Amino acid sequence: MGSVKEYFSSLGTGIASLLKGMKVTGKEFITPKITECYPENRETHKPAPRFRAELHFVYDAEGNHKCIACGNCERNCPNGTITIESKMVTTPAGTKKKKLDKYFYDLGSCTFCQLCVTNCPTDAIAFDNDFEQAVFTRNKLVKQLNYLPEKEEPEPTPEELARAAAEREAKIAAAKAKAAAAKAAKEAAAGADAAPKTEQ
Repeated sequence: MGSVKEYFSSLGTGIASLLKGMKVTGKEFITPKITECYPENRETHKPAPRFRAELHFVYDAEGNHKCIACGNCERNCPNGTITIESKMVTTPAGTKKKKLDKYFYDLGSCTFCQLCVTNCPTDAIAFDNDFEQAVFTRNKLVKQLNYLPEKEEPEPTPEELARAAAEREAKIAAAKAKAAAAKAAKEAAAGADAAPKTEQ
């Protein structure tokens, strides 16, 4: 008796599951179909805002970008898609700093994971929606994103160099004075420990 009851119970569950599936299929039969007439609608077709197609530099109106050549994007890329070439330049303060020279991006090996954009500390790069990237040779997929000429650092004036040198000398003098004071305190403490203690 129990087996007959289980049989009809499983049969009813199967029929209910079948009807549920047929309901979904029937709904798709009457859903209006959307066909994109690409490339005829190239002018009016807009991909989804979150669609990632190609990495690009974010330039401002004056042709400046925010990339500081820190290498975060290059290190976080799982496929080695990004290659950064940098150089050392002298700042107006007379110090050395790293500056971007060339920024290469291989679209052919990009997985569009956006780890480079997420880990960029200055928001210098972003993905756009330009999905028309078909080419006949693979080497054309390797692009230099900093396509505008890199602006040279302004040459420091003699006044700036003199001020930077004075600041360095002041820091060195302060460090020497601090070290001398620490040494004197250490010697005084050692002398106090070495002095014979008088009996009470």
